[in-house]
Amino acid sequence: MKIIVDAFGGDNAPLEIIKGAVDAKQEYGVDILLVGDEATIRKVAAENGISLDGIALYHAPDVFTNDDQPSSIRSKTKANTSLATGFRLLKEGEGDGFVSAGNSGAIGAGSMFIVKRIKGIKRVAFAPVIPTASGRAMVIDSGVNTDVRASVLQQFAIMGSVYMDKVMGVKNPRVGLANVGTEEHKGDELRQETYKLLQKTPVNFIGNVEGRDIPLDGADVVVCDGFTGNMIIKTYEGVALALLGKLKGIFKKSLKNKLAAAMVLGDMKAFKKEMDMDEFGGAPVLGCSKPVFKAHGSANAKTIKNAVRVCMGYVGNDVIGTVTEALASIAVDEEEAE
Repeated sequence: MKIIVDAFGGDNAPLEIIKGAVDAKQEYGVDILLVGDEATIRKVAAENGISLDGIALYHAPDVFTNDDQPSSIRSKTKANTSLATGFRLLKEGEGDGFVSAGNSGAIGAGSMFIVKRIKGIKRVAFAPVIPTASGRAMVIDSGVNTDVRASVLQQFAIMGSVYMDKVMGVKNPRVGLANVGTEEHKGDELRQETYKLLQKTPVNFIGNVEGRDIPLDGADVVVCDGFTGNMIIKTYEGVALALLGKLKGIFKKSLKNKLAAAMVLGDMKAFKKEMDMDEFGGAPVLGCSKPVFKAHGSANAKTIKNAVRVCMGYVGNDVIGTVTEALASIAVDEEEAE
């Protein structure tokens, strides 16, 4: 298996990306194709004592920045950026999956228009997995599509359910619709229409789920439009950071508290790891015809290593094939209904 990695995507590129890719190669035995300015990659690696043995390089001299318009990913002026080149290599079969911590909008556009969507899929979606009280949950979509129809949310439910089952090992995942109340009649017209549609969809639909219930294991897959999902994710991250900061302040407050902290240090480290978004690496771009994984913009080596690991699971478990089969079954049901 070969994973293509954008060496110049993200705030900490290229050093942290190189380190993460090398760590993934060593720990998982996966083939890595690093894309970016080759001279810079070799220079940074040498300066930091990083061996590139076994790592393939593909020269792409330009960088797609966060200030660039996402739609320009298809333009000739951006063709030699590491991001556009990575998408092109994936499309041409030079790798089995692609990982980038670059421009989110451009990753969505590249997935849609360079690699293309799965046949029958209307929109691609960012689908990050987040920690919950006793497990994990996916939020789909978390930023690509701010304006959607009920039929699109139905497809998100199918894709999210397949991914959580095949990659994350959650059997018969519970699918909930993000809403302002649990009752069937709650929400706007979109939410009400989607609710009725999901009742007829071959997923384990459990109804509406409120924001407060998401971290309390309210659902395994939370379906929503990209605006709502992005607000959920960003609020979630902010609250987690605030709570961890408060706890740290409490334990440093006095000698007594410091002694107490020493006694529960192991448990606190385990808790921090459970709440660490870097453990999940970022978000798969579901709906794309080939595996694409969007790592956090602030990705460090650990994030990239985990993003490669999850991308490997995406490839190995044939999520795309299963989604295609599920969509075909819905199409048959709709034809029979007519």
